[in-house]
Amino acid sequence: MQTDIVADKPKRELPPLMRLSDAAAERLRELYEGGQQGRLLRISLSTKGCSGLSYDMNWVDAAGPGDETVRDHGLTVLVDRKATLFLIGTVMDYETRQFAEGFVFNNPNEKGRCGCGESFHV
Repeated sequence: MQTDIVADKPKRELPPLMRLSDAAAERLRELYEGGQQGRLLRISLSTKGCSGLSYDMNWVDAAGPGDETVRDHGLTVLVDRKATLFLIGTVMDYETRQFAEGFVFNNPNEKGRCGCGESFHV
């Protein structure tokens, strides 16, 4: 009888794996419509730097069998399934500073970063 109660309980929708800021969506749209037309951005993590993990971004022609699909702002981004637990709730942004510009990740799971900002740990 207990299983009937569980079966009737409405399922809540899971939060998105990650989101794009308006600036990231605008820049990604430019890339998708320009030199990377027909390709997709794939985000993964690698072991690197003094803190342990680093964001990797590559262009791919299609999703692989281990990729999760994230759709936001009408755009598609792929995430390596092995990186999903580390990226839940992350917002990908695009920043333009005086001497540098690029995508940055505002990840609520990060517990710290190395001094140069190249790597992080959870």
